[in-house]
Amino acid sequence: MKIFTVGNKSFVTSFQLAGVPGVITDTPQGALTEIRKLTDDSDVGLILASDDLTTSINDELTALRAEKSTLVFALPAAGSEKTQVDYRVMLKKILGV
Repeated sequence: MKIFTVGNKSFVTSFQLAGVPGVITDTPQGALTEIRKLTDDSDVGLILASDDLTTSINDELTALRAEKSTLVFALPAAGSEKTQVDYRVMLKKILGV
């Protein structure tokens, strides 16, 4: 299984230094397009995305998580504010409950 990152240049470059490849994009729609492409690859098991790009596409990502087996996690980008994530609500959306 492969791991990929999707985010701005500093986010992706940080992970590339650790050996994790990534795709650089500066827009939420660009991130969604790249994440969709990566989830179509059966070798990709985990996608780490920058939270500054995923906030506005969260509903689309939740739907994508429900239909694909690839895990998609949003991680804080440099300078991001702390936010609470309600995983129960997210799981209910994914499971359709």
